[in-house]
Formats: sequence, structure tokens, C-alpha cells
Amino acid sequence: MNVFSAMEVLSSGLEAQRTRLNVVSSNLANANTTKTEAGGPYKRKDAVFASQPVQGRFNELMNDSLSKNVQMVKTVDIVEDNAPPRFVFDPEHPDANADGYVAYPDISMVEEMVNMMMASRAYEASTTAMQTMTTAARSALKI
Repeated sequence: MNVFSAMEVLSSGLEAQRTRLNVVSSNLANANTTKTEAGGPYKRKDAVFASQPVQGRFNELMNDSLSKNVQMVKTVDIVEDNAPPRFVFDPEHPDANADGYVAYPDISMVEEMVNMMMASRAYEASTTAMQTMTTAARSALKI
């Protein structure tokens, strides 16, 4: 694998984790949103990732066996969770139904915080690897 392939793979990982952090932030920000433009409470979202081969003119020129097996990550979609809302008894709330229950999004703060920590750690690992690759490339140029 060449330096450029490694940089491309690492940058795709950074982009994917940034997307994941944005989705988690949206879920946390809307944990108490009872009414959206579509009607009903906010629906929790998840980012869906898929692998794809590293492509580009440089990889075609290098044509080495390691580059053929290297995969990047790509955000394919952001999907809504189909979990039913959780109902809380609050007859004074303006969005309460006839029985006095309010439909809130089924968002677990603990789960979202764990997802945020995992995405943050993966982002950190990718930036550290990127810094290491940059240092290695600079050292190679000095030779």
C-alpha cells in the first residue's frame, strides 16, 4: 500500500466518523422533540456505512497487490429508527393526547453518549494515524 492510499483510507474514516458525530448530536439535541414538520415525535437516526475499494489514477499506476485489497468507508445513508415513541403522562403538555400522554422520541441518552464516545475515539485514532503517515512520508523525503 502506498502513502496516498493510506491517506485516502484515513480521510474516508475521518469523514465517516464526522457524519456519525453529527447524527448523534442531532439525536441528543432532539431527545425531547415531540412534534416535527412530518408530524409526531422526532425519530432517532443512524448512519449506515459501507466499504468500497480505493480508486484513483495513482492506484492504477502503482498496481500493487496491497492496494487491491484496501477498502475505504463511505456513508451510504442516514436511516430513521422504527422504534415506537415512549409515552409519558403529562396532561398539561400542549402535545398531550386525549389520555394525557405525550409521545417522546425513543432515544437513550446513555446509548447516544456511548456512540459519541466511540465515534470520537475512532476519529482520534484516524488523526493519529494520519499524523504518523505524514511524519513517515516526510522522513522518507529526507533520505
